Amino acid sequence: MERTPEEIAVDLSLLVKELVAAGRKYLLLKAIGAPLLEELRIEAARAKLSRLLITKDYRFFLMDLGNKEIELQPVHKAVYLLFLAHPEGIEFKRLTDYRAELTRYYMATAKMMDKEKILEGVDHLVNPLDNAINEKSSRIKKVFLDIMDEYTASYYIISGHTQKHIAGSSRIWYERLKVITLPRELVVWESYS
Repeated sequence: MERTPEEIAVDLSLLVKELVAAGRKYLLLKAIGAPLLEELRIEAARAKLSRLLITKDYRFFLMDLGNKEIELQPVHKAVYLLFLAHPEGIEFKRLTDYRAELTRYYMATAKMMDKEKILEGVDHLVNPLDNAINEKSSRIKKVFLDIMDEYTASYYIISGHTQKHIAGSSRIWYERLKVITLPRELVVWESYS
């Protein structure tokens, strides 16, 4: 007779309690594995996370927190939109590869701004020797931290994620990706209908 997922969950809960009582949490972590643990962490956080509404005129609202507006300048909105569009992450040092896309976002969010100023701003953002992208990311982080606790904010901010790569037996390199970990199904785009 095949067991239901609910019955399996009850059995698993009992086994977890046994391991915890025996002081063997490390075995539980080993059995679950880090990738699944991260998925479970996201699943647990979903209940706390608010949907993020992006309006047609690029205003950002936390729908489940009383429609609280995330007040950002156009340049910050452009940076945020770029990272939202790339859930796989982007390395800051490779931002120049995203110049055209970042320019489109900035033009859309700063409709009243001079085009030359926008292009100058994008040049600063994509220049790996300029600190502008770090400054903009820090400002975005501060705005979210002013509204919510650090754990919840960690899903909305642009944060670091390092991936280790191994090529052959002796070459190891790290990709220092920056990502927004907010599950994309929680991002709501206002329709033009």
